[in-house]
Amino acid sequence: MTTGRLPEHEQQILDELEHALRRDRRLDRKLRTLRRHPGPDLRRVASYSPRPGTVAVLGAASVGLMVAGIVTSEPAVIWAFAGVWPVTLYSAFRLLCRWSAQE
Repeated sequence: MTTGRLPEHEQQILDELEHALRRDRRLDRKLRTLRRHPGPDLRRVASYSPRPGTVAVLGAASVGLMVAGIVTSEPAVIWAFAGVWPVTLYSAFRLLCRWSAQE
């Protein structure tokens, strides 16, 4: 494959394609919002600001699952508690941080 300049007619076609793509607003918006790294958006997670009611519901669910897991020893209930408990702790921590920063 040659590394020289394209023939004039091919360069003109390429320039027309680039010009048409630059005018496409939907494509431009998709390319601007395209994330480079797959996975969770950590800025969004770090900016999470829970409401007190949400933390109360998560706390009640965690306590209910913990009691149910102790009583029944069902693996599904224990795993559900293991999934809800860190979210509850993180939400409570964020809520307390927000309350303490308002002073």
